[in-house]
Amino acid sequence: MKKQNPLSHFTVDGKAHMVDVGAKTETVREAVAAGSITLSAEAYRLVKEGNMAKGDVLGIARIAGIMAAKKVDDLIPLAHPLAINKVTVDFTLNESTYTIDIEATVGITGKTGVEMEALTAVSITALTIYDMCKAVDKGMIINNIRLLTKTGGKSGTYQRSQ
Repeated sequence: MKKQNPLSHFTVDGKAHMVDVGAKTETVREAVAAGSITLSAEAYRLVKEGNMAKGDVLGIARIAGIMAAKKVDDLIPLAHPLAINKVTVDFTLNESTYTIDIEATVGITGKTGVEMEALTAVSITALTIYDMCKAVDKGMIINNIRLLTKTGGKSGTYQRSQ
């Protein structure tokens, strides 16, 4: 029997492979990720007031994030296709810094976690905001995309220590 590599997507001899999750037990799993995008004062105001020329920026960005979470296996080479149970994308607007905080929660009952789905949801949500606002502000900054929590599975609960 070959020794296992601690990096699960590589064999002990360094070859990339898709992890076999066939024998794993299905558990309820959830992941929460967050990130932010900082805009100019003008772009922030237009988003907040719902007056950006391309339409409802946050509504469209929310849908983009949800869609992205469902397509991770098309984007990340060794990710498994998953039957996701839920995806939520929420926003907090910070007037003093012209920042929109993004938080995505993804849930599943399955054999593998949904951390990549939550992180991808945040990333694509932020990129969609950028795309919809770039005519007004090309200097936006996407920042601090990170996993906040994950539950379920063999490794149990992870809670970011801020």
